[in-house]
Amino acid sequence: MLELSDIEAWRSFASEQRSKGRRVGLVPTMGALHEGHVSLFRAARETSDVVLATIFVNPRQFQDSSDLDSYPRTPDRDRELALACGVDCLISPTLEAMWPDFPAPTPTTVTLGQLGEVFEGAGRPGHFDGVASVVAKLFVITGACRAYFGEKDFQQLTVIRRLVRDLGFDVEVVAQPIVRDDDGLALSSRNVLLSPDGHRQALGFSRALRRVAKEPRSADAQRETLRGVLEGAGVEVAYAEVVDPLTLVPSRDGEAGERRALVAGFVEGVRLLDNGPVQLVGR
Repeated sequence: MLELSDIEAWRSFASEQRSKGRRVGLVPTMGALHEGHVSLFRAARETSDVVLATIFVNPRQFQDSSDLDSYPRTPDRDRELALACGVDCLISPTLEAMWPDFPAPTPTTVTLGQLGEVFEGAGRPGHFDGVASVVAKLFVITGACRAYFGEKDFQQLTVIRRLVRDLGFDVEVVAQPIVRDDDGLALSSRNVLLSPDGHRQALGFSRALRRVAKEPRSADAQRETLRGVLEGAGVEVAYAEVVDPLTLVPSRDGEAGERRALVAGFVEGVRLLDNGPVQLVGR
């Protein structure tokens, strides 16, 4: 496995692969790799000729410095896991290379507007502008590729799809299903911050999503169920919403068809999120 930190070497490697007729697969990560990332590596391995993985904890998407400082970092384990999964090139760019002016603001940025201001963006102003800006830079450096993202961060996936569509990147976004523990908890790098009791509380997320997936009902009824199950599990609910999966616009009573349930909240001070399909019926 080739390991790089230099941006120009990264750009050159990807370009060289394409010149040989190989399809490049890109898996962007912030490290602290787990089985969810493994599923992305495997998908990239199966459907691309050469797999690039990036590890970069992007400070521009953190509004709270303590949250950034506490973000788990496991470089040795990450390297072993990437190698075991057949990653061809592991890229760990430096902060100085990615954002030369940091901690001063970077003058050039991607601004998302409404799509980045709701749900995760509502309580974290600028978060998705930071996500979109770093992903745009990853795409610019890598060039034409397939990029693999998990559905667990559904709003992030929606943002990246919009980014590619609006700015015309030569990138095919490939979404992979949520990977869960045997007990149903969606895998997340933040799960390691939970105690055993906190882990049990966090199962309220998947339990709420299973409940609303069982029976088509109105949008308001589904929201009420989501919130009730989460609160009953002891989750401090940030939001429990049913939305259009393409626009993230909240659904109204009277709408029918498949939508997406988005849930987020705090367990032991750790912010967790999850999502799943839900069917609505009109009145």
